[in-house]
Amino acid sequence: MTEPRRIVVKTLPQPQCWQSLPSVTLTDDTLQMRKANVLAAMEQRALDTLVVYADKEHGANFEYLTGFIPRFEEALLVLHKNGDAVLVLGNENLKLAAHARIENRVVHAPWFSLPNQPMTNTASLPQTLRLAGIEGKQRIGIAGWKLFTSEHDENNQLFDLPGFILDSLRQAVSPQCVLVNATDVFTSPAHGVRIINNANELAHYEYGANLASTAILTALNAIEPGKTEKQIGALLAADGQANNVVMIAATGERFAHASLYPGDKVIERGDKFSLTTSFKGGLSSRAAYVVANESELAPAVADYLDVVAIPYYRAVVGWLEHLRVGVTGGEIYQLIDTLLPKSEYHWHLNPGHLVADEEWMCSPITPHSSIPLASGMVLQIDIIPSRAGYAGASIEDTVALADKALRDALKRDYPAMWSRIEARRDYVQRYLGIQLSEDVLPFSNTVGYLRPWLLDKTLALGCEA
Repeated sequence: MTEPRRIVVKTLPQPQCWQSLPSVTLTDDTLQMRKANVLAAMEQRALDTLVVYADKEHGANFEYLTGFIPRFEEALLVLHKNGDAVLVLGNENLKLAAHARIENRVVHAPWFSLPNQPMTNTASLPQTLRLAGIEGKQRIGIAGWKLFTSEHDENNQLFDLPGFILDSLRQAVSPQCVLVNATDVFTSPAHGVRIINNANELAHYEYGANLASTAILTALNAIEPGKTEKQIGALLAADGQANNVVMIAATGERFAHASLYPGDKVIERGDKFSLTTSFKGGLSSRAAYVVANESELAPAVADYLDVVAIPYYRAVVGWLEHLRVGVTGGEIYQLIDTLLPKSEYHWHLNPGHLVADEEWMCSPITPHSSIPLASGMVLQIDIIPSRAGYAGASIEDTVALADKALRDALKRDYPAMWSRIEARRDYVQRYLGIQLSEDVLPFSNTVGYLRPWLLDKTLALGCEA
């Protein structure tokens, strides 16, 4: 590891943002590739059938193949090793089967519908599930959304489906059929089919990362004493797109009255402030103080810059500069523990993870991880320092990794996106002094951009030349 450079507060132009970009639709070729990859993974696991669960909060694995989530209902995708797909849907999602991105037949399951909606059925749920073709199978994988990695449990026998569905599945199959947790087919950080993206998928996700970071910078520019959390929070919605996290616009002490949402609290000078918004493909988050300079800090936290902000920023710089195709997750973890010791800064989650339709898919960045970071991964900076009494510091943003072949495909197929990536790389290197591997593609406009004083829009941290 090279000697860290000096981190300073300096006058910087704001990053460029792009408004009203067109969404990038996933192509039929991409969807066919996804199905082929899942079928190949099923064959490796010797699965006759894969049952994929979904609800509104946990629909990404289902959407990966179908193109939609079941919104306010539950749903199952039953995929057989011969490629046949069955959608088991509640009342209000039946109409979406005709629009699904995977050829399918439909089984109606009103048990998946909202309370007190019609449940006029002539068979039990186990009998209905048999209509999806699971009877007579020898080995069935169950994919929810959670990867279980406990050292004290038989992880392939832990299932995160509602009990009424799991019980019915068990009743629907023969006693000889083996059910195993197969969520890793999709999201294992070592071999899951969803951890690597092609050029079309990267372009699809860059839209959301641009959206989130543009909204964050807009909200940062609007922070002033006298405004309410709601006024700032309103700026975190964008293009009518669905957030994939609970957005944050919180001034002062968070969680008063157990509230998670922007409220009527008025911003006051000297407050801590937190901002977060996220869409498919990327989250952006910020935390700092509502002051114009350090003289406006309370005496107890007057050294915030030296105690929290600069050490944190040094770790982010290290993360970005060390990132490249082939580096292992364990190397990144150890680097952050060296630059920002866990024992002192009390971060406890993975310092970086993979994103896609959901904000946190999985993470190869764990202690001693030998998993190499690969071309096609989309990663979020996620280092959360905690020093008692001080505000946090946060510049969570999204980058992708791409080798030369994937970069060439992006340049050829998505030239406008590629020009945005080049502009972001230029800003990070020219103004922030952070040197990036050619493999690192900033998807967020605000990668590396940290204002420690939210009332001075001209100052940000950066590396001294």
